[in-house]
Amino acid sequence: MVVILKIGSNLLQTPEGDIDISFISSLAEQIKRLKQKKFKFVIVSSGAVLAGIKKLNLKRKPKTLVEKQALASVGQAHLMHLYDTIFSNYGLKVSQVLLNTDVFKVRERYENAKNTFCQLLKWEIIPIVNENDTIAVEELIFGDNDFLAAHLAVMLNPSFVIVMSTAGGIYTKDPREAGAELLKVLNSPDEALKYAKASKSEYGSGGMKSKLEAAKIIHSLGIPLAIVGKNTPLEAILSGEDFQGTLIKPSPKPVKGRKKLLAFIEQPKGIVYVDDGAKKALLKGKSLLAVGIKKVEGTFKKGEIVKVASMDGTPLGKGKVNFSSEELRKILGLNTNEIKKRYPDRPPEVIHRDNLVLF
Repeated sequence: MVVILKIGSNLLQTPEGDIDISFISSLAEQIKRLKQKKFKFVIVSSGAVLAGIKKLNLKRKPKTLVEKQALASVGQAHLMHLYDTIFSNYGLKVSQVLLNTDVFKVRERYENAKNTFCQLLKWEIIPIVNENDTIAVEELIFGDNDFLAAHLAVMLNPSFVIVMSTAGGIYTKDPREAGAELLKVLNSPDEALKYAKASKSEYGSGGMKSKLEAAKIIHSLGIPLAIVGKNTPLEAILSGEDFQGTLIKPSPKPVKGRKKLLAFIEQPKGIVYVDDGAKKALLKGKSLLAVGIKKVEGTFKKGEIVKVASMDGTPLGKGKVNFSSEELRKILGLNTNEIKKRYPDRPPEVIHRDNLVLF
């Protein structure tokens, strides 16, 4: 059973500002015990910039992107040295995996990365994953490691995702304020969005709103998610015991198979805009027909992926088209019989419901 464990930057430092060696040791000790129960771990660890600051004994955070990337280069090496040294003391082997979003946008790279993870887990090695901050440019960044963990959940289909954060769970308001209540169990991340704020931690790039947006992806895959603090025992979470934190239950109708890749991996080449009638039909599980399409944007070939949106631009879903953009512009508004006459050897639907994922 594979578990993805995401660790936030601020958890890796003590109140005095030093790297929290005892916390990393505690993780290794717990993982060693859980390994005997057939659990395998993939750790998504933030903290490269923080580790770089500590390694160079700087007294401030980076002021520019170049400084941040240089600190990440120094800090990632230092962080991996700590993981390797401490985990080795418990007989655990680790590896380093640095990723950017292009791995999840190009199918060949995605499959190669997936195969590498599978081989590492087969060898009982714990991948330590981080975003490749040193070379990342704006169009290739995840934004924060919450979304990196969510994309790994798409790739690896784990049995559980655990996010460790300073908040230690989802509260009705800032947990430092009086009257804040911990939300112990949620059926969906949407239940907590009204309580979330787009705050950021001192050294990290995410906040609770970011965690909940990433949680939507994990929830839709049918994977349980726990948001906890650094002192919550992993064994309590994975054994189903009561624990301090928030459990978000998996969706009862998860996205699976090829629709999973369609929803989260395949990149749209264009957009088709539909009227209200088509929108209602799609929400009822129908295929998309040309009669309901009002506008086509972009250039794409038959068999490529497009985004489906309402006329006001609201995204509705993604799907694989049976017509190119050039062909589609010629058949806008036509009914099924008219399309069959023009393309007798082609399915009349623009996007069949089996090749469509709704957001």
